[in-house]
Amino acid sequence: MMKKVHERFIEYTKFYTTSNEESKACPSTPEQLILAKYLKAELANIGMKDVELDENGYVYATLPSNIDKEVPTIGFIAHMDTAPALTGKDVKAKIVKYDGGDIVLNKEKNIVLSPKEFPTLNNYIGQEIIVTDGNTLLGADDKAGIAEIITAIEYLIEHPEIKHGTIKVGFTPDEEIGRGADKFNVEKFNANFAYTVDGGEIGELEAENFNAATATYTIHGKSIHPGTAKDKMINAALIAAELAMMFPEAQTPQHTEKYEGFFHVVHISGDCDSAKLVMIVRDHDKTLFENKKWLCEKNAELLNRKYGEGTIELELKDSYYNMKEKIDPEIIEIAKKAMEKVGVKPIIKPIRGGTDGARLSYMGLPCPNIFTGGHNFHGRYEYIPIPSMGKAVETIIEIIKLVSEK
Repeated sequence: MMKKVHERFIEYTKFYTTSNEESKACPSTPEQLILAKYLKAELANIGMKDVELDENGYVYATLPSNIDKEVPTIGFIAHMDTAPALTGKDVKAKIVKYDGGDIVLNKEKNIVLSPKEFPTLNNYIGQEIIVTDGNTLLGADDKAGIAEIITAIEYLIEHPEIKHGTIKVGFTPDEEIGRGADKFNVEKFNANFAYTVDGGEIGELEAENFNAATATYTIHGKSIHPGTAKDKMINAALIAAELAMMFPEAQTPQHTEKYEGFFHVVHISGDCDSAKLVMIVRDHDKTLFENKKWLCEKNAELLNRKYGEGTIELELKDSYYNMKEKIDPEIIEIAKKAMEKVGVKPIIKPIRGGTDGARLSYMGLPCPNIFTGGHNFHGRYEYIPIPSMGKAVETIIEIIKLVSEK
């Protein structure tokens, strides 16, 4: 008997798979391999072929075609890790029937999921939703995606009358720390295109994301006793603060939305002798993105003129680019049509961030992103409606059917 998608998801939440950006290993935490081995066994058990867990913790599997004609090979990808923003250890998922009003996640700690703070809850009155006990994140990002992909594939295996081409499945480690595509074997995956199942609320369909870079400034000061510091001291900590204030205040995350880019100081530390400032730079538009990187360089140049050459060192590194430039609109149209066929209204919008799909698109695997159904990722107020998960499964199946009709 097929597992229900929410049962599968809740089982996955019990695995502790928080990734660790300080680790240089792949996967970054050994616990991710425990889930990877479990998924490998499950994929083999439901009848998938060429199931493999490679040395880097990536899981691959194939559902062979059951039709005579040639149709595109398509893939579905999700990630196994959860975000380091909040612990993913000892997750206690629970199902509640939502009848409106507040949901008490943890009575002892007075942790409440409220529509006053999260008004999208009102869209799910009368539905069963999965929440946490308030102590951890839930892990719908992206264990819900894994559950939805496997449930859809299992349905196809159990219903051979549904005709389909070759389907590829891939589960990656370390997406949450920006490394999910690092060691993904696109050549071995061998799909014409794919979809990451890693989006949020029901209907989300994303084929645009930020161009992204990281600016790391190292500031060299000169520490002198403050009593004799006149015309001698160079306070690196103050220069770091000065540098941060040189960027447009209106172009910060708290002042931008939709297609607007930003500069975001993610780390600042130091003392009089030395300091460090790390900033991420984002923009959907390639020209505006390059202009933002130019400003990063210009500000370092201006401060070096002011305080002396070599006071500031800048490392400016691109992270990923807008996948819009690599994705055929027809791939988006297939997902859009699939959603409409199962009664889901597509919400087409840009990602104010990045995904595995962004980098995979530049590695030769066009890869837009579709919804899982989850909300409030990376925090204790995360939740996912069970009917939304069901619609994600239906959407995946419908995408496969549409491609087989080509």
